Amino acid sequence: MSELVKSLPSPTLSGVPSPGSDTYKGYLFKWTNYLKGYQRRWFVLSNGLLSYYRTQAEMAHTCRGTITLATAHIEVGDTCHLVLTSGGRSYHLKATSDVECQHWVSTLQQAKANATHLMHHSDDSGDEGPVPQQDRNLTQGALNTLASKLDDLNTCNELIGKHGAALQRSLSELEDLRGPSDGTDKLKTVNERATLFRITSNAMINACRDFLDVAETHSRRWQRALQYEREQRHHLEETIEQLAKQHNSLERAWREAPSEHTAEGAGSNQEMDDSDENEDTEFFDAMEDSPSFITVTATNHSQHKRSGSNQSMMSGGVPTEWSHDDNDSSGSNHLQLCRTRRSRIPDKPNYSLNLWSIMKNCIGKELSKIPMPVNFSEPLSMLQRLTEDLEYSEILDRAARCDSSLDQMCLVAAFSVSSYSTTVHRTAKPFNPLLGETYELDRLDEYGYRSICEQVSHHPPAAAHHVTSQRGWNLWQEITIDSKFRGKYISVMPLGSIHLQFHSSGNHYVWSKITSTVHNIIVGKLWIDQSGDIEIANHRTKETCHLKFSPYSYFSRDVPRKVTGVVANSEGIAHYILSGTWDDKMESAKIVESSRGCGGSEGKQKTVYQTLQPKLLWKKYPLPANAENMHFFSSLALTLNELEDGVAPTDSRLRPDQRLMEAGLWDEANTQKQHLEERQRLDRRRREAKATQAVEEGQEIEGYQPLWFERRTDDSLGESSYVYRGGYWEAKDRQDWSQCPGIF
Repeated sequence: MSELVKSLPSPTLSGVPSPGSDTYKGYLFKWTNYLKGYQRRWFVLSNGLLSYYRTQAEMAHTCRGTITLATAHIEVGDTCHLVLTSGGRSYHLKATSDVECQHWVSTLQQAKANATHLMHHSDDSGDEGPVPQQDRNLTQGALNTLASKLDDLNTCNELIGKHGAALQRSLSELEDLRGPSDGTDKLKTVNERATLFRITSNAMINACRDFLDVAETHSRRWQRALQYEREQRHHLEETIEQLAKQHNSLERAWREAPSEHTAEGAGSNQEMDDSDENEDTEFFDAMEDSPSFITVTATNHSQHKRSGSNQSMMSGGVPTEWSHDDNDSSGSNHLQLCRTRRSRIPDKPNYSLNLWSIMKNCIGKELSKIPMPVNFSEPLSMLQRLTEDLEYSEILDRAARCDSSLDQMCLVAAFSVSSYSTTVHRTAKPFNPLLGETYELDRLDEYGYRSICEQVSHHPPAAAHHVTSQRGWNLWQEITIDSKFRGKYISVMPLGSIHLQFHSSGNHYVWSKITSTVHNIIVGKLWIDQSGDIEIANHRTKETCHLKFSPYSYFSRDVPRKVTGVVANSEGIAHYILSGTWDDKMESAKIVESSRGCGGSEGKQKTVYQTLQPKLLWKKYPLPANAENMHFFSSLALTLNELEDGVAPTDSRLRPDQRLMEAGLWDEANTQKQHLEERQRLDRRRREAKATQAVEEGQEIEGYQPLWFERRTDDSLGESSYVYRGGYWEAKDRQDWSQCPGIF
């Protein structure tokens, strides 16, 4: 029985690093191009990521590429070759011998299995805080205990096999008995073997039970720690990889042609080769074009014929039935304000700062510990930016008075485009709202509406918005922001639907926002582009509008920021053509006649629409004087952060770091921002601790519940979203804010 405590070797495969290993390194030959063929590269396998460098010394500053093994396909070729396929790209590698090739294949397959296991079984909370040193010590102790239990299991397994074989031999010998004396001896032997087998089996069961108890006790802690470390390291490596490529490309380009770069303007959009022998260039599929059309304006003076996929009719003329009072381009006389609101804010300080100067000093730090300073922000929160959608609320006032639902659809489409006009120069990011932060905009006296926003979720960040107008319409939306950092640009993708309902007709319109892209993150002058398609649907009449935001292209002859669209009835028959730009104006032209024609270089058929003269739907107000020094804020944006009496204590106007930034005190604002974020993380850890305690006690877990919004399901649309539950304006009238949390 002393054999039960025999020490067994660690159960790792020969030639494959154990799961606890940090990295596996070595040289391989990588195919680059037909001119240079295979080139020797230094490969490093770490945490499910295979990175490669030109030399071992280059690890300190420039990574040539990274392959995520969790989603990669590993294929073994002939004569020491192996192929890795990941993200649509294939990497052809070659080892110096078959033994080395097989060793790499086994190592990569084991790393892929570990990475896949972590991906599928990790905690989906998505934002765990840094793992404390105490937790790491506990995790290491648990791993040591599990290793010991695993050794016991292996020992028991060997002994069970050994004693089971002996028992089987004894039973076989029992069948061949000849005399009574032999039978007694053999039965005694069988009894001893059976007893030993039973003792060994019990030891095996006890060892399994201990192993299971320890695994269940610590599994959740491991999953959090491993997932957190994996995600943070992966995100940081991707970011640093892109920054290193940009930095290396800039240095190489400067050495090769310094005079040319000296003469370049600040707004140049030239892109530099940041690849390893031109191999790391990323290509993205172009957006699919909407059905093309040709518009012909019906007029006696002239007829202009242009391809709708390239050009749309834009006359700029305003018919007599559209008065300047309905759409005054000056923005100063469109309404007489009942109270005087501010028309300027302190000028933006001229601080020189770039992203590389921050990130290069944060290599090796946990991503959550890297502070993003207010220098990259504007003194408005995301809730206030969401409220800016109401900049041209008078479009909806006009739409509420329309008798025709198709005419109303044109105005709704113009309103959906107008919300992007404020972003053309606004490349700075808004402040991320704290959980429970609110923002109200009361414009009943001036514009007949009032708006309330609340941050209903922090991970993922989501905001709910509700607007009530006395001029015949209600608007509500829930927006979740998803962003992707691509090295040279950032794509911001708002997820969620916008709902608009008119009181008199009951028309219910639904649409979603498009992708916003900020270019030249590392090098050059920042500029923003809007691209994608918007589908607006009237769920009462089944009428639709398709809007296409064309992405900017240097080689295109289209006007920049072009928007085209078609308004169709419930049967899909087009009635209006929409055209314009998202930063200036939108027009509609009524279709008189349509036919099929031939156009384009490939002879594809296009729909030819004959239209009346276009009507102006919306035109952008000019920016206030000195706007370039005030974050390019519009007249409405300048008033959004103005202090008002009686607002909730959670209102964005009262956020201290935002107010300090607006006043130009950026150092103090950064200190205050870090304090608020740390407090927010502490509150979240407390909520998670309560949830864990509830699980242990067998109670139901009640997640965070917003104060002014609640989740409901729309029976007609089948969608679940946060909608206004009421009570905010009544609480403001009573000045009873006892329910509000102290988030500032």
